[in-house]
Amino acid sequence: MSRAVHLFVCILLAALPAWCDQRYQGTGMVLAVDKSAQTVTISHDGIPGFMDAMVMPFHVREPHLLDNLQPATMIDFTLVVSKTSSYVTGIRVREYQSGERDPQEARRLSVLEKSMQAKGGPQPTVQVGQAAPNFTLVDQENHPVSLAQFNGKVVAVTFIYTRCPLPDYCLRLTNNFGRIQKRFGDRLGKDLILLSITFDPEHDRPEVLSKYAETWKANANSWHFLTGSITDVKRVCAMFGMNFWPDEGLLTHSLHTLVIDRQQKLVANLEGNQFTAAQLGDLIETVVKNPPTPKPPA
Repeated sequence: MSRAVHLFVCILLAALPAWCDQRYQGTGMVLAVDKSAQTVTISHDGIPGFMDAMVMPFHVREPHLLDNLQPATMIDFTLVVSKTSSYVTGIRVREYQSGERDPQEARRLSVLEKSMQAKGGPQPTVQVGQAAPNFTLVDQENHPVSLAQFNGKVVAVTFIYTRCPLPDYCLRLTNNFGRIQKRFGDRLGKDLILLSITFDPEHDRPEVLSKYAETWKANANSWHFLTGSITDVKRVCAMFGMNFWPDEGLLTHSLHTLVIDRQQKLVANLEGNQFTAAQLGDLIETVVKNPPTPKPPA
């Protein structure tokens, strides 16, 4: 059927709006789910032929589609638009596949991970909604930095090493934080703290991290590049499921970006690099907007 004929049929059969429904494929990050209102707020990429990338609440007609969604979930979806309404359907969670550079490397990473767990026992990781345990490391100015000192502020955390040669791995995660630093401006330090933790502490000492931070024009008062003893670094990495192993002079590693709320509960543990800096910023924005819980009177 030609476009002109299709339009003519739609006009004639206005009583059957399903004939005129338009369907668009989208992808994005879930920011909020309201089951009572049957809505999901998504920071979505541009939807070809319909709208630019933006944050938008969408109606969901099938309540069960919201059952497994939580903030920071990456999804694919279908947007259905008629003359009088719109809704999303066909929501599919996008599972991150580690080692995306090479399927063989992904398999080796999985084998190594299972081997490490067999030797050392399963490492309990902090789950979304749980309190993030306190830890203390040293920043690029050789000052001790503890997670607990940022109670009342939102904290975003990522894991990097300065020798990482791949633009879509550590460099991308650090570039995300660079863009977050610009986006949040004077709210950085007041409402939001950035922590970039190296998992290569033998090389990434404070003086190395200081030079690396200068490259990204990082404000040392609000964007801390952290290092410490190998024991302390491994302990922090294990808390959040961050894995890394020496591999032919480099480090094979997983990718994790964390968002911790003002009460120091883990809001999100984003694995991989499928999300954009804008989507990460939108997620952080929703957490920053939540005011701190008032302390009870003494």
